[in-house]
Amino acid sequence: MATQMFEGRGHAAVYHKYRFAPGKELQQTILSYLQEKKAIPAELAVDVGCGSGQGTHFLGQHFKKVVGTDISEAQVQEAKDTPCMPNISYLVCPAEELPFQDGSVDVLTSFTAAHWFNIEKFMREAQRVLKPGGCMAISTYTVDMSLRYGDCSEKLTKIFRECWDKILEYSHNRLKYVLDDYKEIFEALPFPDKKRVTDIYDQIPMTVEGVVGYMESASPYQTFKNKDPEAATSLLQETEKRMLETMGVSSRETPVEFWVRHVCLLGCK
Repeated sequence: MATQMFEGRGHAAVYHKYRFAPGKELQQTILSYLQEKKAIPAELAVDVGCGSGQGTHFLGQHFKKVVGTDISEAQVQEAKDTPCMPNISYLVCPAEELPFQDGSVDVLTSFTAAHWFNIEKFMREAQRVLKPGGCMAISTYTVDMSLRYGDCSEKLTKIFRECWDKILEYSHNRLKYVLDDYKEIFEALPFPDKKRVTDIYDQIPMTVEGVVGYMESASPYQTFKNKDPEAATSLLQETEKRMLETMGVSSRETPVEFWVRHVCLLGCK
């Protein structure tokens, strides 16, 4: 069964507020592959581990029907509470038990979620539900992130990394899949026609508040907070203060460039 890390309503709300949608470069990587494999236009796309629906919304622009699925009721409720296109719907279910008929799905996606799944069972399920010629796109953003603002980008990234590294000390062991750029998950993809792209860089529009909120939304931070609420809260407050001082601004709404590297696995049945 999938590992469940985003169950609480409070965590789901933070996740929904601060997690970002797939960036333009990642979107283009996926769409180019699907066009190459003639998987667009298509009837049904399923977004597995959809969380609060950031990636699902992107799919809604390109497919006739999109279903987001997640094991977390709190996450799915956040997704349902967010205005979306009429062709998008959501279901609560495990990634390893998808409620779709054999050979009924055109495209199966997962954005920054597959490392929580039981990989072997999920791949078996993907093989079952995908049509012949159906495609998979599984992506994650990595811990390779940086901040840019004026002439203090290097200092700002250092402050971010110091905080992020402290948070990552509380990581679940399944983060190993992210740290190896999804290599193990790629090897488990059950299709001979597949490729792994590891150098997708996206600039995500952010504010100082958004960057700090992103760190708050991460599962290792929530683990840290459960163990030592005072230290966890203090870490984020101090990091935000250092960032603002370094930038020479007072508003947490000040925009910054948040750069992230994605990894994307693509396969065709």
